[in-house]
Amino acid sequence: MVTPTPLDQQDDEEMLVPHSDVVEGPQPMEGKCSRVDDDVSLFARDFVNSSLDAFVVAQPEAAAATAVENPPVEEPPTMKYTWTIPGFTRLNNRKHYSDVFVVGGYKWRVLIFPKGNNVDNLSMYLDVADAANLPYGWSRFSQFGLAIVNQINSSYSIRKESQHQFNSRESDWGFTSFMPLSELYDPTRGYLVNDTVVIEAEVAVRKVLDYWSYDSKKETGFVGLKNQGATCYMNSLLQTLYHIPYFRKAVYHMPTTENDAPTASIPLALQSLFYKLQYNDTSVATKELTKSFGWDTYDSFMQHDVQELNRVLCEKLEDKMKGTVVEGTIQKLFEGHHMNYIECINVDYKSTRKESFYDLQLDVKGCKDVYESFDKYVEVERLEGDNKYHAEGHDLQDLYASACYQANYDAKKGVLFIEFPPVLQLQLKRFEYDFMRDTMVKINDRYEFPLELDLDRDNRKYLSPDADKSVRNLYTLHSVLVHSGGVHGGHYYAFIRPTLSDQWYKFDDERVTKEDVKRALEEQYGGEEELPQNNPGFNNPPFKFTKYSNAYMLVYIRESEKDKIICNVDEKDIAEHLRVRLKKEKEEKEEKRKYKAQAHLFTTIKVARDEDITEQIGKNKYFDLVDHEKVKSFRIQKQTPFQLFKEEVAKEFGVPVELQRFWIWAKRQNYTYRPNRPLLPHEELQTVELLREACNKTNNAELKLFLEIERGPEERPIPPPDKSSADILLFFKLYDPENAILRYVGRLMVKNSSKPMDIVGQLNQMAGFAPDEEIELFEEIKFEPCVMCEHLDKKTSFRLSQIEDGDIICFQKPLSIQENECPYPDVPSFLAYVQNREVVRFRSLEKPKEDEFTMELSKLHTYDDVVQRLAEKLGLDDPSKIRLTSHNCYSQQPKPQPIKYRGVDHLSDMLAHYNQVLVTSDILYYEVLDIPLPELQGLKTLKVAFHHATKDEVVIHNIRLPKQSTVGDVINELKTKVVELSHPDAELRLLEVFFHKIYKIFSSTERIENINDQYWTLRAEEIPEEEKNIGPSDRLVHVYHFTKEAGQNQAQVQNFGEPFFLVIHEGETLEEIKSRIQKKLHVPDEDFAKWKFASFSMGRPDYLQDTEVVYDRFQRKDVYGAWEQYLGLEHVDNAPKRAYAANQNRHAYEKPVRIYN
Repeated sequence: MVTPTPLDQQDDEEMLVPHSDVVEGPQPMEGKCSRVDDDVSLFARDFVNSSLDAFVVAQPEAAAATAVENPPVEEPPTMKYTWTIPGFTRLNNRKHYSDVFVVGGYKWRVLIFPKGNNVDNLSMYLDVADAANLPYGWSRFSQFGLAIVNQINSSYSIRKESQHQFNSRESDWGFTSFMPLSELYDPTRGYLVNDTVVIEAEVAVRKVLDYWSYDSKKETGFVGLKNQGATCYMNSLLQTLYHIPYFRKAVYHMPTTENDAPTASIPLALQSLFYKLQYNDTSVATKELTKSFGWDTYDSFMQHDVQELNRVLCEKLEDKMKGTVVEGTIQKLFEGHHMNYIECINVDYKSTRKESFYDLQLDVKGCKDVYESFDKYVEVERLEGDNKYHAEGHDLQDLYASACYQANYDAKKGVLFIEFPPVLQLQLKRFEYDFMRDTMVKINDRYEFPLELDLDRDNRKYLSPDADKSVRNLYTLHSVLVHSGGVHGGHYYAFIRPTLSDQWYKFDDERVTKEDVKRALEEQYGGEEELPQNNPGFNNPPFKFTKYSNAYMLVYIRESEKDKIICNVDEKDIAEHLRVRLKKEKEEKEEKRKYKAQAHLFTTIKVARDEDITEQIGKNKYFDLVDHEKVKSFRIQKQTPFQLFKEEVAKEFGVPVELQRFWIWAKRQNYTYRPNRPLLPHEELQTVELLREACNKTNNAELKLFLEIERGPEERPIPPPDKSSADILLFFKLYDPENAILRYVGRLMVKNSSKPMDIVGQLNQMAGFAPDEEIELFEEIKFEPCVMCEHLDKKTSFRLSQIEDGDIICFQKPLSIQENECPYPDVPSFLAYVQNREVVRFRSLEKPKEDEFTMELSKLHTYDDVVQRLAEKLGLDDPSKIRLTSHNCYSQQPKPQPIKYRGVDHLSDMLAHYNQVLVTSDILYYEVLDIPLPELQGLKTLKVAFHHATKDEVVIHNIRLPKQSTVGDVINELKTKVVELSHPDAELRLLEVFFHKIYKIFSSTERIENINDQYWTLRAEEIPEEEKNIGPSDRLVHVYHFTKEAGQNQAQVQNFGEPFFLVIHEGETLEEIKSRIQKKLHVPDEDFAKWKFASFSMGRPDYLQDTEVVYDRFQRKDVYGAWEQYLGLEHVDNAPKRAYAANQNRHAYEKPVRIYN
């Protein structure tokens, strides 16, 4: 199966594709080349035997081998290559190659598309440099990582990983959507510094790939799950749940019937999947299950979060189990309870609330191991000062009525566990929101977890005094789910102990391998690792690298209940109808396998008849004669004599062998497919294989024939008429212009010397017309790339009109004047309409998932035709106020850029996917503008936030001006919109603010055409009087708010709030400046007393004392660079956090997991 290469995958679904220049070639999804799935993790696959996290080395020599799998193999040659690209923004070529570097004796290079490979993202691939000169059949396997280095902070570098079997057909492989161009070209992000980009490639090479010959069942006794495209996260979770036998037994006991369809029943689909995992010898497909979820193909290519899927799936199963014998199983296995409490310190009052949980989210950042995470989970928080005030935003039930709240008393708040579940699921918070970058980042810090987890430790400090003391909360580790990769993409797999013995197994999609405890535990802790010294005699510092593969979810089973949970599950637990169904499926699969295995012994013969043509023409087919996929097919052994095949045909159709005449189909140069000539007597004496080879120049495995049957009285078959070289077989279609209906009416054998007028009577009879009815004739010549159907002169012989065997003639009654109002008055106009008609689904751009209405249009309609008809549908007087946006076939979203006014010629251009003729959509998005689109395109719209000078108020204004306007024009326009200024003559300025820092003050003469408000905030404000009157020795400095977050190694500065400028006078102390700042910001004395002040240089704070002269810290008079010095105000950020910060463990690129059925 192949599918067109996705051109603009978003971060929510990173795809690996061969670049194929314009990216229109096939993308392997199954089979020998590669599954193009979510395996963007280089270190996800264990074809090598060392920890794949230890992949990067500084030298091309092979690293030390460490055998971890059966059987051991040599570790591949590896190398790290750095490519520095100066003058990046001046690169004019569409493609740009690095220098050649050698790994494993092979030549490689990196290929980039600086402006994107037909997408708004940087495209980057690993390329075989000498592919054109390699011998026929060459192949090599490589695991590789590509990275864009952040030159300001290397921890923000973007890295993606993959693996591929390179060959002559796919000599490059990588990422079409590596990173958004908007981020790459933004100089403040750190990827483009001094117009230079740095790229790193890490490559490991193996000459032979033995992955596909591995037999998981034979080696381990278990089988894997097939990856549909991006479903490894689901596969790892399903394997974990399957290997909890109590859960599997409960699934088997969910009521299902033989009438249920697995694709429509989640219980049946899950039963079927578990049965196959238990009894199959090969890997199991998950398509039935995902279809039962209500997912389409696109959902299978959208990577989600395994933790979220776990919750959604368990909630769905819990609902499906209600009212059955297994009701409550999910709760029995996974549900625990904890108690939230708030206790007043100085008043005898305590508020508690009991809550249930199915899994626990544990912090990784700042914690050494699981126990430290639990310590942090139950840590007591004192509600006092700012925190006491901050508690107002929480729903703490009766706390608000409590004495400590009403009396404003200090309190302490915390969580204690009432009971832990038998199966404890720990979700590790490996992903967090980075406020500095406004994006999600992965936490790869080292984080340890024990084989045995004792939650009764330290005198049961995690448990409430009310917890059941008879329950021993000692747990043993059952499974470790691993995420390998980064925030933009990765791969999931699982290490599981199915029986809790010492033997671990790794479940990596289709592949299952035996592993030891070190591999399952220690190597999944994450953190950093040192590479061994290649030259121990030299005193070189050790090379450390981050391990991108680490544990993401842990499953523990309570020791006292493991015998109950790890129970025996056999066939008696499986419903009879399910066993019968799956046994039948297995037999059918075996039959298909045999069918395929014996395919080389058989020939398929497809036989079309008049009945097929009559059935198809005018319904789903209008051109040519028949769709051969819908005719009778015969599977005949190749050595069968054709005469014996004719006997099969006689049995099937009831036509004696002697009354059958077969015609060979031929593909003409104009791409039509017609009966060409009858089989000759000597050809019918051959075997079907020899006949196929003689008749089929394209070496197709099929033989296509037309069976000519003549019918006599009572429709009985009669001998076909003799045919000489002067006879031609013609096929006829009748067109009814009044009802726009085309149908097949039959065929005739005519002399090529005769004329169409000679057969008019026969045609009228075939059509049911009067014998003397006047008719018009047209020859259907071709339909690709455009329709050609020409008038046929009735007085010219067929020979002179170049009519031959297999030609099609369409005829109709001539139209009267009254009938001439038909939209398609003749055959050519009707066929042109059929060829180009398109039913378009229109969606409002505001509701891009919902079809609003459909309209039948023509692909030949111009831009004006489309918007005119759409305006009529919407009841608009002015079509120019409609703006259209095309559909992205892969992301299933509107394309980023709308269609410009008359920017395309025809509807076909609007529906094409990035100029790919074979990939089209039937969806268009529309929006109704307040002004005509041509006028809007000449305007620039800026979103400006106006900050009031005397009130704590910000108002957003949309300023729309001609593109050639200046910032001064923006300010003048803004003055007309701002109702209240501090005084009528107040001067305004426009600032560029990014991540709570001021980056630029715009000149009033700067043109607005190049101003980008998509990533930066445009802020307008009054110029303070103190800045207007700044003295020659005064300093104008940036002032930013900040707070410090505790990190694992050091505190991280986080800016927040609104930055501003401040004039500092020579000799002025911090104490004097503080009083001016307090007055400017209107901060109460009690809160302001807690503020700290620091001067910053290159991001490092230096705290100031009240008596210190601040002027000396700022040596430059005009400071407008965000990376320069600034005065920092450290205090608590009381502003409400952004909504998505609350769920910091979610990937930034995902849409929510949904199970629809």
